Amino acid sequence: MDDSKKLFVLDTNVILHDSDCIRQFQENDIAIPINVLEELDNFKSGKETINYHARNFVRQLDELSGHKLFNGGVKIGPELGKISVKIENEIAPEIEKNFLVDSADHHILNMAYNLDKEEERPVILVTKDVNLRMKAKALGLQAEDYTSDHVRNISKLYKGHRLIENIKGDIIDKFYEEPYSIPIDDLSIDPPPINNESLILRNPNKSVLAYYNPKKERLERVGKQDTYGITPRNSEQTFALNFLLNSNLKLVTLTGKAGTGKTLLTLAAALSVRREYKQIFMARPIVGLSNKDLGYLPGNIEEKIRPYMQPLYDNLGVIKNQFNENSSQVETIDRMLENEKLLISPLTYIRGRSLVDIFFIVDEAQNLTPHEVKTIITRAGEGTKIVFTGDIQQIDHPYLDRHSNGLAYLIDKMQGEEIFAHINLEKGERSELAELASNRL
Repeated sequence: MDDSKKLFVLDTNVILHDSDCIRQFQENDIAIPINVLEELDNFKSGKETINYHARNFVRQLDELSGHKLFNGGVKIGPELGKISVKIENEIAPEIEKNFLVDSADHHILNMAYNLDKEEERPVILVTKDVNLRMKAKALGLQAEDYTSDHVRNISKLYKGHRLIENIKGDIIDKFYEEPYSIPIDDLSIDPPPINNESLILRNPNKSVLAYYNPKKERLERVGKQDTYGITPRNSEQTFALNFLLNSNLKLVTLTGKAGTGKTLLTLAAALSVRREYKQIFMARPIVGLSNKDLGYLPGNIEEKIRPYMQPLYDNLGVIKNQFNENSSQVETIDRMLENEKLLISPLTYIRGRSLVDIFFIVDEAQNLTPHEVKTIITRAGEGTKIVFTGDIQQIDHPYLDRHSNGLAYLIDKMQGEEIFAHINLEKGERSELAELASNRL
Protein backbone atom coordinates (compact mmCIF):
# COMPACT_ATOMS: atom_id res chain seq x y z
CA MET A 1 0.00 0.00 0.00
CA ASP A 2 1.16 3.50 -0.83
CA ASP A 3 1.31 5.21 2.58
CA SER A 4 1.41 8.64 0.91
CA LYS A 5 -2.17 8.20 -0.30
CA LYS A 6 -5.12 9.21 1.82
CA LEU A 7 -8.55 7.59 1.99
CA PHE A 8 -11.48 10.01 1.74
CA VAL A 9 -14.90 8.84 2.93
CA LEU A 10 -17.66 10.80 1.16
CA ASP A 11 -20.95 11.82 2.75
CA THR A 12 -24.12 11.90 0.62
CA ASN A 13 -24.37 15.69 0.68
CA VAL A 14 -20.99 16.01 -1.05
CA ILE A 15 -22.25 13.95 -3.99
CA LEU A 16 -25.53 15.87 -4.14
CA HIS A 17 -23.48 19.08 -4.24
CA ASP A 18 -21.15 17.89 -7.01
CA SER A 19 -21.61 14.52 -8.70
CA ASP A 20 -18.17 14.86 -10.32
CA CYS A 21 -16.52 15.21 -6.91
CA ILE A 22 -14.68 11.88 -7.19
CA ARG A 23 -12.34 13.47 -9.74
CA GLN A 24 -11.24 16.20 -7.32
CA PHE A 25 -9.12 14.11 -4.92
CA GLN A 26 -6.08 13.64 -7.17
CA GLU A 27 -4.15 10.39 -6.53
CA ASN A 28 -5.95 9.66 -3.25
CA ASP A 29 -8.51 6.89 -2.84
CA ILE A 30 -12.23 7.31 -2.14
CA ALA A 31 -14.58 5.16 -0.08
CA ILE A 32 -18.35 5.31 -0.57
CA PRO A 33 -20.33 3.86 2.36
CA ILE A 34 -23.10 1.54 1.20
CA ASN A 35 -25.53 3.75 3.16
CA VAL A 36 -24.71 6.63 0.80
CA LEU A 37 -25.98 4.59 -2.16
CA GLU A 38 -29.16 3.91 -0.21
CA GLU A 39 -29.63 7.63 0.44
CA LEU A 40 -28.92 8.51 -3.20
CA ASP A 41 -31.72 6.15 -4.20
CA ASN A 42 -34.15 8.48 -2.41
CA PHE A 43 -33.01 11.41 -4.55
CA LYS A 44 -32.92 9.83 -8.01
CA SER A 45 -36.40 11.04 -9.06
CA GLY A 46 -37.15 14.70 -9.59
CA LYS A 47 -36.12 17.78 -11.55
CA GLU A 48 -34.01 19.55 -8.93
CA THR A 49 -30.23 19.80 -9.24
CA ILE A 50 -29.74 17.35 -6.37
CA ASN A 51 -31.80 14.78 -8.31
CA TYR A 52 -29.53 15.25 -11.32
CA HIS A 53 -26.43 14.79 -9.16
CA ALA A 54 -27.83 11.60 -7.61
CA ARG A 55 -28.53 10.08 -11.04
CA ASN A 56 -25.27 11.24 -12.57
CA PHE A 57 -23.14 9.89 -9.75
CA VAL A 58 -24.75 6.44 -9.79
CA ARG A 59 -24.28 6.25 -13.56
CA GLN A 60 -20.60 7.11 -13.20
CA LEU A 61 -20.21 4.50 -10.50
CA ASP A 62 -21.92 1.88 -12.64
CA GLU A 63 -19.63 2.63 -15.60
CA LEU A 64 -16.51 2.41 -13.44
CA SER A 65 -17.51 -0.88 -11.82
CA GLY A 66 -18.32 -2.72 -15.06
CA HIS A 67 -19.96 -6.08 -14.36
CA LYS A 68 -18.45 -6.65 -10.93
CA LEU A 69 -18.99 -5.27 -7.46
CA PHE A 70 -15.67 -3.68 -6.61
CA ASN A 71 -14.87 -4.32 -2.97
CA GLY A 72 -11.18 -3.79 -3.67
CA GLY A 73 -11.73 -0.61 -5.62
CA VAL A 74 -11.33 0.43 -9.25
CA LYS A 75 -9.26 3.15 -10.86
CA ILE A 76 -11.18 6.42 -11.35
CA GLY A 77 -8.98 7.71 -14.15
CA PRO A 78 -5.43 8.60 -15.22
CA GLU A 79 -3.41 10.05 -12.33
CA LEU A 80 -6.42 9.52 -10.04
CA GLY A 81 -6.88 7.09 -7.17
CA LYS A 82 -9.31 4.23 -6.69
CA ILE A 83 -12.92 4.28 -5.60
CA SER A 84 -14.61 1.52 -3.62
CA VAL A 85 -17.98 0.85 -2.02
CA LYS A 86 -17.67 -0.22 1.60
CA ILE A 87 -20.13 -2.62 3.23
CA GLU A 88 -20.91 -1.67 6.80
CA ASN A 89 -19.65 -3.83 9.64
CA GLU A 90 -20.63 -3.83 13.32
CA ILE A 91 -21.46 -0.57 15.07
CA ALA A 92 -18.43 0.57 17.04
CA PRO A 93 -19.06 0.77 20.80
CA GLU A 94 -18.12 4.48 20.81
CA ILE A 95 -20.78 5.18 18.17
CA GLU A 96 -23.42 3.04 19.86
CA LYS A 97 -22.91 4.73 23.23
CA ASN A 98 -23.06 8.30 21.99
CA PHE A 99 -25.30 8.41 18.91
CA LEU A 100 -28.58 7.10 17.54
CA VAL A 101 -27.49 4.14 15.43
CA ASP A 102 -30.58 4.29 13.16
CA SER A 103 -29.45 7.64 11.75
CA ALA A 104 -27.99 7.58 8.22
CA ASP A 105 -25.37 10.13 9.26
CA HIS A 106 -24.24 7.94 12.14
CA HIS A 107 -23.93 4.87 9.90
CA ILE A 108 -21.61 6.91 7.66
CA LEU A 109 -19.75 8.11 10.75
CA ASN A 110 -19.40 4.50 11.92
CA MET A 111 -17.98 3.48 8.56
CA ALA A 112 -15.35 6.23 8.68
CA TYR A 113 -14.53 5.39 12.31
CA ASN A 114 -13.97 1.69 11.57
CA LEU A 115 -11.93 2.43 8.46
CA ASP A 116 -9.73 4.73 10.52
CA LYS A 117 -9.03 1.82 12.88
CA GLU A 118 -8.33 -0.62 10.03
CA GLU A 119 -6.29 1.49 7.61
CA GLU A 120 -2.60 2.32 7.98
CA ARG A 121 -3.02 5.67 6.29
CA PRO A 122 -4.99 8.87 6.99
CA VAL A 123 -8.76 8.43 6.73
CA ILE A 124 -10.73 11.66 6.24
CA LEU A 125 -14.49 12.06 6.34
CA VAL A 126 -15.65 14.66 3.80
CA THR A 127 -19.05 16.19 4.53
CA LYS A 128 -20.78 19.51 4.04
CA ASP A 129 -22.67 18.94 7.30
CA VAL A 130 -20.77 20.99 9.89
CA ASN A 131 -22.46 19.15 12.76
CA LEU A 132 -21.34 15.78 11.43
CA ARG A 133 -17.80 17.15 11.10
CA MET A 134 -17.89 18.14 14.76
CA LYS A 135 -19.08 14.66 15.78
CA ALA A 136 -16.28 13.06 13.77
CA LYS A 137 -13.67 15.29 15.34
CA ALA A 138 -15.06 14.47 18.80
CA LEU A 139 -14.27 10.83 18.03
CA GLY A 140 -10.73 11.68 16.97
CA LEU A 141 -11.46 11.43 13.26
CA GLN A 142 -10.19 13.81 10.60
CA ALA A 143 -13.12 15.57 8.94
CA GLU A 144 -13.32 18.40 6.45
CA ASP A 145 -15.65 20.26 4.12
CA TYR A 146 -15.66 19.70 0.36
CA THR A 147 -13.75 22.75 -0.82
CA SER A 148 -12.97 22.18 -4.51
CA ASP A 149 -15.35 24.97 -5.56
CA HIS A 150 -14.64 27.31 -2.64
CA VAL A 151 -13.68 30.95 -3.06
CA ARG A 152 -10.39 30.99 -1.14
CA ASN A 153 -10.05 34.62 -0.19
CA ILE A 154 -13.62 35.76 0.31
CA SER A 155 -12.54 38.91 2.15
CA LYS A 156 -10.99 40.15 -1.10
CA LEU A 157 -13.88 39.17 -3.36
CA TYR A 158 -14.13 41.56 -6.32
CA LYS A 159 -16.46 44.50 -5.51
CA GLY A 160 -16.71 45.87 -9.04
CA HIS A 161 -15.94 49.46 -8.05
CA ARG A 162 -13.29 51.49 -6.26
CA LEU A 163 -12.43 55.05 -5.31
CA ILE A 164 -9.45 56.79 -6.94
CA GLU A 165 -8.49 60.09 -5.32
CA ASN A 166 -6.20 63.01 -6.18
CA ILE A 167 -7.22 63.02 -9.84
CA LYS A 168 -6.19 66.14 -11.75
CA GLY A 169 -9.02 68.56 -12.42
CA ASP A 170 -8.44 68.72 -16.16
CA ILE A 171 -8.80 64.94 -16.38
CA ILE A 172 -12.16 65.06 -14.64
CA ASP A 173 -13.25 67.96 -16.86
CA LYS A 174 -12.74 65.82 -19.97
CA PHE A 175 -15.50 63.43 -18.82
CA TYR A 176 -18.01 66.29 -19.00
CA GLU A 177 -17.11 67.13 -22.60
CA GLU A 178 -17.82 65.11 -25.73
CA PRO A 179 -17.20 62.21 -26.15
CA TYR A 180 -17.55 62.02 -22.33
CA SER A 181 -14.69 59.57 -22.06
CA ILE A 182 -10.91 59.37 -22.14
CA PRO A 183 -8.46 56.76 -23.46
CA ILE A 184 -7.35 54.39 -20.72
CA ASP A 185 -3.74 55.48 -21.22
CA ASP A 186 -4.61 59.06 -20.21
CA LEU A 187 -5.11 57.98 -16.60
CA SER A 188 -2.46 56.09 -14.70
CA ILE A 189 -4.11 53.79 -12.14
CA ASP A 190 -2.41 51.07 -10.13
CA PRO A 191 -3.62 48.43 -10.57
CA PRO A 192 -5.17 49.24 -13.97
CA PRO A 193 -8.95 48.79 -14.17
CA ILE A 194 -10.18 45.45 -15.43
CA ASN A 195 -12.99 45.06 -17.98
CA ASN A 196 -16.17 46.84 -16.85
CA GLU A 197 -14.74 47.94 -13.52
CA SER A 198 -16.42 51.07 -12.14
CA LEU A 199 -14.43 53.98 -10.71
CA ILE A 200 -15.16 57.03 -8.59
CA LEU A 201 -12.56 59.57 -9.70
CA ARG A 202 -12.21 62.40 -7.23
CA ASN A 203 -10.16 65.34 -5.99
CA PRO A 204 -11.06 67.89 -3.28
CA ASN A 205 -13.09 69.97 -5.74
CA LYS A 206 -14.53 67.64 -8.37
CA SER A 207 -15.60 64.07 -9.00
CA VAL A 208 -16.94 61.86 -11.76
CA LEU A 209 -18.29 58.33 -12.07
CA ALA A 210 -16.77 56.22 -14.84
CA TYR A 211 -16.23 52.64 -15.95
CA TYR A 212 -13.74 50.93 -18.22
CA ASN A 213 -15.33 49.96 -21.54
CA PRO A 214 -13.20 47.11 -22.94
CA LYS A 215 -14.67 47.36 -26.44
CA LYS A 216 -13.56 50.98 -26.82
CA GLU A 217 -10.57 50.75 -24.44
CA ARG A 218 -11.76 53.95 -22.82
CA LEU A 219 -12.97 55.16 -19.46
CA GLU A 220 -16.54 56.36 -20.00
CA ARG A 221 -18.58 58.64 -17.79
CA VAL A 222 -21.53 57.08 -16.00
CA GLY A 223 -24.47 59.42 -15.49
CA LYS A 224 -27.45 59.11 -13.17
CA GLN A 225 -30.65 58.22 -14.99
CA ASP A 226 -34.26 57.67 -14.03
CA THR A 227 -35.32 54.13 -14.92
CA TYR A 228 -39.02 53.25 -14.94
CA GLY A 229 -39.68 55.58 -12.03
CA ILE A 230 -36.63 54.51 -10.03
CA THR A 231 -33.73 56.95 -9.61
CA PRO A 232 -30.37 55.76 -8.20
CA ARG A 233 -29.57 57.25 -4.80
CA ASN A 234 -25.82 56.63 -4.64
CA SER A 235 -22.83 55.89 -6.85
CA GLU A 236 -23.14 52.11 -6.55
CA GLN A 237 -26.75 52.15 -7.68
CA THR A 238 -25.76 54.43 -10.57
CA PHE A 239 -23.07 51.93 -11.61
CA ALA A 240 -25.52 49.05 -11.27
CA LEU A 241 -28.14 50.65 -13.54
CA ASN A 242 -25.45 51.44 -16.09
CA PHE A 243 -24.65 47.74 -16.37
CA LEU A 244 -28.24 46.55 -16.18
CA LEU A 245 -29.19 48.75 -19.13
CA ASN A 246 -26.10 47.88 -21.19
CA SER A 247 -27.11 45.34 -23.84
CA ASN A 248 -23.46 44.38 -24.47
CA LEU A 249 -23.24 42.90 -20.99
CA LYS A 250 -24.89 39.49 -20.99
CA LEU A 251 -24.11 38.58 -17.38
CA VAL A 252 -24.42 40.93 -14.39
CA THR A 253 -24.16 40.21 -10.67
CA LEU A 254 -25.32 42.49 -7.87
CA THR A 255 -24.51 41.79 -4.22
CA GLY A 256 -25.32 43.67 -1.06
CA LYS A 257 -27.22 43.51 2.20
CA ALA A 258 -31.00 43.85 2.43
CA GLY A 259 -32.27 47.26 1.42
CA THR A 260 -29.47 48.21 -0.97
CA GLY A 261 -31.82 48.03 -3.97
CA LYS A 262 -30.48 45.00 -5.82
CA THR A 263 -33.79 43.52 -6.90
CA LEU A 264 -35.63 46.82 -7.31
CA LEU A 265 -32.99 48.28 -9.64
CA THR A 266 -32.84 45.09 -11.69
CA LEU A 267 -36.60 44.89 -12.15
CA ALA A 268 -36.84 48.57 -13.06
CA ALA A 269 -34.07 48.15 -15.63
CA ALA A 270 -35.75 45.08 -17.11
CA LEU A 271 -39.04 46.95 -17.52
CA SER A 272 -37.19 49.88 -19.10
CA VAL A 273 -35.60 47.69 -21.80
CA ARG A 274 -38.50 45.22 -22.14
CA ARG A 275 -38.86 45.85 -25.88
CA GLU A 276 -35.40 44.37 -26.44
CA TYR A 277 -36.53 41.00 -25.05
CA LYS A 278 -39.38 38.57 -25.59
CA GLN A 279 -39.93 38.06 -21.90
CA ILE A 280 -38.78 39.01 -18.41
CA PHE A 281 -38.27 36.06 -16.04
CA MET A 282 -37.90 36.63 -12.31
CA ALA A 283 -36.99 33.57 -10.28
CA ARG A 284 -35.60 32.58 -6.93
CA PRO A 285 -34.69 29.24 -5.34
CA ILE A 286 -37.09 27.81 -2.78
CA VAL A 287 -34.73 26.82 0.01
CA GLY A 288 -37.38 26.54 2.70
CA LEU A 289 -38.84 23.37 1.20
CA SER A 290 -35.52 21.51 1.48
CA ASN A 291 -35.82 18.27 -0.51
CA LYS A 292 -39.62 18.28 -0.71
CA ASP A 293 -41.54 19.17 -3.84
CA LEU A 294 -44.09 21.98 -3.88
CA GLY A 295 -46.76 19.30 -3.93
CA TYR A 296 -46.28 18.87 -0.20
CA LEU A 297 -47.85 22.28 0.38
CA PRO A 298 -51.63 22.79 0.40
CA GLY A 299 -53.47 24.75 -2.29
CA ASN A 300 -53.03 25.32 -6.00
CA ILE A 301 -49.70 26.23 -7.59
CA GLU A 302 -50.26 29.97 -7.11
CA GLU A 303 -51.01 29.49 -3.41
CA LYS A 304 -48.01 27.21 -2.97
CA ILE A 305 -45.41 29.54 -4.43
CA ARG A 306 -46.82 32.92 -3.40
CA PRO A 307 -45.09 33.13 0.02
CA TYR A 308 -41.70 32.45 -1.57
CA MET A 309 -42.23 34.85 -4.45
CA GLN A 310 -43.82 37.63 -2.39
CA PRO A 311 -40.60 39.72 -2.08
CA LEU A 312 -40.46 39.92 -5.88
CA TYR A 313 -44.08 41.06 -6.04
CA ASP A 314 -43.28 43.61 -3.32
CA ASN A 315 -40.53 45.12 -5.47
CA LEU A 316 -42.91 45.23 -8.40
CA GLY A 317 -45.39 47.04 -6.16
CA VAL A 318 -42.76 49.66 -5.27
CA ILE A 319 -42.28 50.41 -8.95
CA LYS A 320 -46.01 50.59 -9.62
CA ASN A 321 -46.38 53.01 -6.70
CA GLN A 322 -44.11 55.49 -8.50
CA PHE A 323 -46.96 56.12 -10.96
CA ASN A 324 -50.63 56.93 -10.88
CA GLU A 325 -52.70 53.74 -10.68
CA ASN A 326 -54.30 54.58 -14.06
CA SER A 327 -51.00 55.39 -15.76
CA SER A 328 -49.74 53.65 -18.87
CA GLN A 329 -46.77 52.31 -16.90
CA VAL A 330 -48.99 50.49 -14.40
CA GLU A 331 -51.21 49.21 -17.20
CA THR A 332 -48.12 47.90 -19.00
CA ILE A 333 -46.97 45.99 -15.93
CA ASP A 334 -50.42 44.47 -15.32
CA ARG A 335 -50.72 43.49 -18.99
CA MET A 336 -47.25 41.90 -18.97
CA LEU A 337 -48.15 39.84 -15.90
CA GLU A 338 -51.44 38.75 -17.45
CA ASN A 339 -49.77 37.74 -20.74
CA GLU A 340 -46.77 36.19 -18.96
CA LYS A 341 -44.42 38.61 -20.64
CA LEU A 342 -43.34 39.26 -17.06
CA LEU A 343 -43.17 35.94 -15.23
CA ILE A 344 -42.41 35.48 -11.53
CA SER A 345 -41.75 31.88 -10.61
CA PRO A 346 -39.65 29.52 -8.49
CA LEU A 347 -36.38 28.66 -10.18
CA THR A 348 -37.44 25.02 -10.49
CA TYR A 349 -40.21 25.91 -12.90
CA ILE A 350 -38.03 28.10 -15.10
CA ARG A 351 -35.08 25.73 -15.50
CA GLY A 352 -36.84 23.72 -18.17
CA ARG A 353 -37.77 26.72 -20.30
CA SER A 354 -35.99 27.97 -23.38
CA LEU A 355 -33.87 30.99 -22.49
CA VAL A 356 -33.76 32.88 -25.80
CA ASP A 357 -34.21 36.67 -25.90
CA ILE A 358 -34.97 36.68 -22.17
CA PHE A 359 -34.11 39.18 -19.45
CA PHE A 360 -33.56 36.60 -16.72
CA ILE A 361 -33.37 37.77 -13.09
CA VAL A 362 -32.25 35.23 -10.48
CA ASP A 363 -32.88 36.60 -6.99
CA GLU A 364 -31.34 35.22 -3.76
CA ALA A 365 -28.62 33.59 -5.86
CA GLN A 366 -26.43 33.09 -2.78
CA ASN A 367 -28.61 30.03 -2.08
CA LEU A 368 -27.49 28.34 -5.30
CA THR A 369 -24.55 25.95 -5.63
CA PRO A 370 -21.79 26.65 -8.17
CA HIS A 371 -23.15 23.81 -10.30
CA GLU A 372 -26.67 25.30 -10.28
CA VAL A 373 -25.33 28.68 -11.35
CA LYS A 374 -23.36 27.04 -14.16
CA THR A 375 -26.43 25.10 -15.29
CA ILE A 376 -28.50 28.30 -15.53
CA ILE A 377 -25.87 30.24 -17.47
CA THR A 378 -25.05 27.44 -19.91
CA ARG A 379 -28.70 27.31 -20.94
CA ALA A 380 -28.74 30.96 -22.01
CA GLY A 381 -29.57 31.32 -25.70
CA GLU A 382 -29.03 34.18 -28.12
CA GLY A 383 -30.20 37.59 -26.96
CA THR A 384 -30.51 36.60 -23.30
CA LYS A 385 -29.23 38.67 -20.39
CA ILE A 386 -28.90 37.07 -16.95
CA VAL A 387 -28.72 39.01 -13.71
CA PHE A 388 -27.90 37.29 -10.41
CA THR A 389 -28.65 39.18 -7.20
CA GLY A 390 -28.03 38.21 -3.60
CA ASP A 391 -26.33 38.72 -0.27
CA ILE A 392 -23.45 36.33 0.40
CA GLN A 393 -23.66 37.19 4.09
CA GLN A 394 -27.24 35.86 4.37
CA ILE A 395 -27.29 32.24 3.22
CA ASP A 396 -30.26 29.99 4.00
CA HIS A 397 -28.96 26.81 2.34
CA PRO A 398 -27.81 24.31 5.02
CA TYR A 399 -24.71 23.21 3.10
CA LEU A 400 -23.52 26.50 1.63
CA ASP A 401 -21.54 29.35 3.18
CA ARG A 402 -19.75 32.55 2.11
CA HIS A 403 -16.96 30.52 0.49
CA SER A 404 -18.98 27.83 -1.29
CA ASN A 405 -22.13 29.52 -2.59
CA GLY A 406 -22.62 29.86 -6.33
CA LEU A 407 -22.91 33.65 -6.38
CA ALA A 408 -19.49 34.24 -4.81
CA TYR A 409 -18.01 31.51 -7.01
CA LEU A 410 -19.44 33.17 -10.13
CA ILE A 411 -18.05 36.62 -9.25
CA ASP A 412 -14.63 35.17 -8.47
CA LYS A 413 -14.41 33.24 -11.74
CA MET A 414 -15.97 35.79 -14.09
CA GLN A 415 -14.31 39.05 -13.04
CA GLY A 416 -12.53 40.67 -15.95
CA GLU A 417 -14.59 38.96 -18.67
CA GLU A 418 -15.73 41.32 -21.41
CA ILE A 419 -19.45 40.53 -21.20
CA PHE A 420 -19.59 40.37 -17.39
CA ALA A 421 -20.01 43.16 -14.82
CA HIS A 422 -20.42 43.19 -11.07
CA ILE A 423 -21.31 45.76 -8.42
CA ASN A 424 -21.39 45.29 -4.67
CA LEU A 425 -24.00 47.66 -3.24
CA GLU A 426 -22.88 48.80 0.19
CA LYS A 427 -25.26 51.55 1.30
CA GLY A 428 -28.78 50.65 2.35
CA GLU A 429 -31.49 52.87 0.89
CA ARG A 430 -34.65 51.21 2.17
CA SER A 431 -35.01 53.52 5.17
CA GLU A 432 -32.99 55.12 7.94
CA LEU A 433 -34.38 52.54 10.38
CA ALA A 434 -33.54 49.57 8.14
CA GLU A 435 -30.00 50.84 7.62
CA LEU A 436 -29.52 51.33 11.36
CA ALA A 437 -30.73 47.80 12.12
CA SER A 438 -28.56 46.30 9.39
CA ASN A 439 -25.43 47.97 10.74
CA ARG A 440 -26.03 47.68 14.49
CA LEU A 441 -27.99 44.48 15.10
